[in-house]
Amino acid sequence: MNVDDLRAWSSAKDEPRWLIERRVHALELAGTLELPKVEKINLEKWDIYESGDYKAENAWSSLEEAPEVVRGLVASPVKGGLIVQFNSDVVYTKLSESLAAQGVILTDLHTAAKEHEELVQRYLFQAVKPEEHRLSAAHSALWSGGVFLYVPDGVEVEAPIQAIFLNDTSGVCFAPHVLIVAGSNSKITYVDNCVSSGDDVKVLHNGVTEVFAGAGSKVQVASVHQLAATTTDFTQRRAVVLADGGVEWIIGEMNNGYTASDTKTLLQGNGAVSDNKVIAIGTGNQKSSYTTQAQHFGRSSVSQMITRAVMLEEATAIINGITKIEKGATHCDGQQTERVLMLSPKARGDANPILLIDEDDVTAGHAASVGQVNAEQIYYLMSRGVSRSEAEHLVIFGFLAPVISEIPLEGVRSRLKDLVESKLGRS
Repeated sequence: MNVDDLRAWSSAKDEPRWLIERRVHALELAGTLELPKVEKINLEKWDIYESGDYKAENAWSSLEEAPEVVRGLVASPVKGGLIVQFNSDVVYTKLSESLAAQGVILTDLHTAAKEHEELVQRYLFQAVKPEEHRLSAAHSALWSGGVFLYVPDGVEVEAPIQAIFLNDTSGVCFAPHVLIVAGSNSKITYVDNCVSSGDDVKVLHNGVTEVFAGAGSKVQVASVHQLAATTTDFTQRRAVVLADGGVEWIIGEMNNGYTASDTKTLLQGNGAVSDNKVIAIGTGNQKSSYTTQAQHFGRSSVSQMITRAVMLEEATAIINGITKIEKGATHCDGQQTERVLMLSPKARGDANPILLIDEDDVTAGHAASVGQVNAEQIYYLMSRGVSRSEAEHLVIFGFLAPVISEIPLEGVRSRLKDLVESKLGRS
């Protein structure tokens, strides 16, 4: 897409002038920047160069119009809120009246830029900046649909807010942007699924999630990606946490295609907390990179990162954990664990724990392991009458359970379990 086409499309969406100009600047920037540097991955060999065309979709009057894959993920009844993006457009939005009455906002990002301009302009692309690399600039220029979720100061939302991003057409623009702003002393749980409707859907998913957690707020973000083998997934997740706030990430990477994800928390305030849990399963000749990061600025801030990956057949995974403690961030505690199970002689796993410490008065640690299923655990189960295949299955599920059990919606949790079963060849 050239600049004139982008201006015309953005104007047709009735976006404010400042947003149009940001898009144009980002598109021009994309042509000058390098691809992101991903540890031990050469992105130039990945199918990441075609952003696709926008595909307009009609809004759904009810969920009865939704494909079965969507209906199977939705909690019934919808107690908090639900937003669904189909290809390039948001087609369904519902927010409970009680939450709307408390000032909670849930809408697509185009609408939010018009109706809540000051809020969106203040936060949009402040955590993931277009200047970072070519793909972040391309996303900043071409994003469509998206989610804007705002929780005012002091409001505690008990029922999860859910989003579903569904792609069923090859060659379309599939670049949703999620912007979550949680006010001081607020509480919110957000859950999303990113889904392909078929095995042969070929697109670049270039997605971004930005979370801004105010002082004393508690934000939980759960995300499960289950995209087709022909789809390339490049996802950036970023949170900024103020004093005594907390962000919990729960990530299920269940794609069948090439995947690179980077989930990072910036602990800006004193006493800020980050808890990051990631599970992933690789099959076929899938190549993946999963990076988790915590950057400590505030004193007495705490981060915990756990990544567990299972590689089958000829799949390859690069697991990167990065804890950065800045000068002055005294009394911090940063811990990380990366573990990879390889279930085939041709599978490959690489765990890279990294500690970057610029302050003396801190606690930090890491643990990493790459290997086969524990033979002693298998022997123990088999000695009690369990077959070898079932014993391996139980060990693998036990390995992944700490993350699966944390998914806050039963429908999504059940779907994730089914995906694990499928990728392990048991369905």
